[in-house]
Amino acid sequence: MSNYGRIFKSFTIGPFTIIPEGDPLPAGCGTPIILGRKGAFGSGEHETTAACLEFLAGLGDLAQTSVLDLGSGTGILAIAAARLGAAAVTAIDIDWKAAVSGVENVLLNHTQTRIATVCGELSCIAGATFDLILANIYADIHLLLAGEMTAMTRPGGTLILSGIPLQDKFDVQRRFLNEGCELVDSRIGEEFVTYLMHKPA
Repeated sequence: MSNYGRIFKSFTIGPFTIIPEGDPLPAGCGTPIILGRKGAFGSGEHETTAACLEFLAGLGDLAQTSVLDLGSGTGILAIAAARLGAAAVTAIDIDWKAAVSGVENVLLNHTQTRIATVCGELSCIAGATFDLILANIYADIHLLLAGEMTAMTRPGGTLILSGIPLQDKFDVQRRFLNEGCELVDSRIGEEFVTYLMHKPA
């Protein structure tokens, strides 16, 4: 899902206004998220990222919440979680270019005290648990890591799952339901579906 070299203009999704580095804050700006003009996938323009941001905003205040952003790309979801008050966010991506882009954006948004960026596989943080997991990744990776992701979600926690093509939606949904998760809501776009799931306490 890489999209290196992308350039975009400011736009708003829910309470967030996504702003290219160097641009002034637009009139009526919402909660700002500043992104470098060139970097990894995830400026917020893609329907999967937008759906994740909308579900994330719907969770409200994330104070005292620990968050994992799996397949973090630009770090937009991690930064959004920090903007909503998350106490600690781990952003992880296997692509070193994405990880570097993420670190740069975290610094642009002055959220480095709450966001730790990791370049590596999920096994790099084995044993860690989170209140909220954000995963905008390929469907086959959802299927592969569903067990680990569910195990890393604390009881009563939430998962926002995206990057799932419509033809794979039932396979991914069934996989997480079999792991004990409950489907709370879904958002079906033109090509992808995003799931909001809950792990029972």
